[in-house]
Amino acid sequence: MPAPARAVFEARGLTKTYHMGDVAVQALRGVDLDLYAGEFVVLLGPSGSGKSTLLNILGGLDAPTSGTVRYGDRDLTRFDDAELTRYRREHIGFVFQFYNLIPSLTAAENIALVTDIARDPMPPREALDLVGLRERADHFPSQLSGGEQQRVAIARAVAKRPDVLLCDEPTGALDVATGVMVLEALTRINRDLGTAAAVITHNAVIASIADRVVALSGGRIASVHRNEHKARPSDLTW
Repeated sequence: MPAPARAVFEARGLTKTYHMGDVAVQALRGVDLDLYAGEFVVLLGPSGSGKSTLLNILGGLDAPTSGTVRYGDRDLTRFDDAELTRYRREHIGFVFQFYNLIPSLTAAENIALVTDIARDPMPPREALDLVGLRERADHFPSQLSGGEQQRVAIARAVAKRPDVLLCDEPTGALDVATGVMVLEALTRINRDLGTAAAVITHNAVIASIADRVVALSGGRIASVHRNEHKARPSDLTW
């Protein structure tokens, strides 16, 4: 029997309450979640279900009101700001809906901003090759399509060789055909590098490419489903 996969994250009893004046908004209400090495997970749910809050807590961008998050054998909820900064820099790759590329830098130069501070980075052109954009290395963001810019953002996240990719609506601003190319890049990185990936989406169709689908509703996990037969991104229509 193969050994069980190592848990990258173990989240237990996560709650998050935001205060807006006298109003308390509960974004998470007691979430338990494990994410395993090499796994591709989709966090599925409508706007306001708690997906982004959960992803931000896993990535060290936000802190829970209560509960714990263990990354390996370390409790992130006990980290100070300097430790969280180091954790994000060394272990986590972020991909957001908006690309956040610097307009005055080429694709390769945008990636080099990350590799210059990483411990064991891959060369920028190698990272671009992973997303099928090596020939666009010397192009500026204004010379790239939206899908190409998102793939550069993925290459930038992957270039520091993170243990985990956290992706918040990476296809949200893209058309179907372009979104498929972005998802193909993410699944290739997950498969070829063994990078664990958690992808937020409200699009149920995308869930079919995941190893596991975690559905959130009202700040709670509503269901967890494992795909026995994963779809390929090229098979998707939405």
